[in-house]
Parts: sequence; C-alpha cells; structure tokens
Amino acid sequence: MSGHSKWNNIKRKKEKTDAARAKIFTKIGKEMAVAIRAGGPNPASNTKLRELIAKAKANNVPNDNIERAIKKFRDSDVVYEEITYEGYGPAGVAVIVETATDSRNRTAGDLRHYFDKCGGNMGVQGCVSFMFTDMGLITIEDEDGEIDEEKLMETALEAGAADFESDEGVYEITTECDDLDAVAEAIRAAGYTVLTAEKTKIPSSYVTLGEEDAAQMEKLLDYFDDCEDVTAVYHNWEA
Repeated sequence: MSGHSKWNNIKRKKEKTDAARAKIFTKIGKEMAVAIRAGGPNPASNTKLRELIAKAKANNVPNDNIERAIKKFRDSDVVYEEITYEGYGPAGVAVIVETATDSRNRTAGDLRHYFDKCGGNMGVQGCVSFMFTDMGLITIEDEDGEIDEEKLMETALEAGAADFESDEGVYEITTECDDLDAVAEAIRAAGYTVLTAEKTKIPSSYVTLGEEDAAQMEKLLDYFDDCEDVTAVYHNWEA
C-alpha cells in the first residue's frame, strides 16, 4: 500500500505470512498478464514487465515461479482489464485503488462494499486523483548500517533523482516517472541493491486520524490486501 509512510507500507507487505505472499504474487501475476498482452513476454523490451519482475523478487518470489507465471500468462486466453477506482476512506482520506480484473462488475461491487463497511465511500473517477502526483520510487534497505548515505545520495542525484530521504534504515529515492529506470540502473551499477523500483502516486497533502478512524482505515487497507483484484492502493493518510 503506497502512501506517505512509504517504507512502513512496504514493510507491512514484507511481514506478511507465506499465504499472504502467495496472494501478493497472484496480484502481480495479473499485472504481468496485462503487461504481456500489451508489450510481449520479453522483459528486455517490456519495461512494465521488467518492473513487475523486480516487484515479485522484492516480495521473495523465486525465479522459477516468475518464469512459470510469464509462460502461463503468455499462453493464457484470460483477459484482465486494468481499472482504477477512487474514493474516500474514514474522515475523508483520499484513496486510489488500482485493479486488474476479468469482471469489472464483481470488482466494483467488492470495492464499494469495502468502502461502505469502513466508514468511507467510493467516488467518481477524478474525485481525488488531482491530489496525487505520479512519481517513481526506489527503495534501498540498509539493515546493517553499512551504506554511506552521502555517497548513495550523490549517486542518486547525479543520476537524475528528484528527492532523497532516509527512514528507519531504508533510503527512499524519488524520481520523475520517465527517469525511474535510468536512476535505478545507475544505482545498481554503483553496487547498491535495489529493494523496489516502481511507479507510485504521492499525495500533495496528508490527513491524520484519531484512534477510531485509524482502526477503520487499517481495516479498509486489510480488505484491499485480501482482494486479489487489487494491485495497488494509494492514500494520503499519514500513518
């Protein structure tokens, strides 16, 4: 789940059980199916597929599983449609939900139910997207404290990064969307291990919640996590 506390959201995914990791890969697989249909099964020439492979690896998916998924979706007749929904969480939190689905009626009904059940409501297209900016986000984990922050920042900024932040032993490097691949490759070439490199949506302002609303927002995010049609969620809750 993407939002203000970007690393906290990534960490939330990393701490999932094996069953939940399998569900995450099911979601990534649907995105792969869309990417393969649009740009072919070769990651060298399909930027989106390459991003998804990196995303799968960041979620500890074995290479064999990734290769099997690419072959499966290359030969599959199932067509997944990418649809973005927008709405409001508890206390007016702005929420964008990206999906890949073979049944838009099912997905829309499920999402509307989740919003309603958690004190929010699903809105019309464009109701909150104006509050977000599309950016690239690269994360690098430094669990052992071995990375020289100044050198990494210099490498990132020289490669074209727009911003650089550190958060709980993780470095977050923001780029323009078109610069994401080039900056990530420059960082890898300098010897750093990239945890994630993907496009995200960054809100222009943030909302803080009281205890009750925060619990409802957590519940809403859990519903989205459990929905296999949902591939990404962005919000402006400052968790």
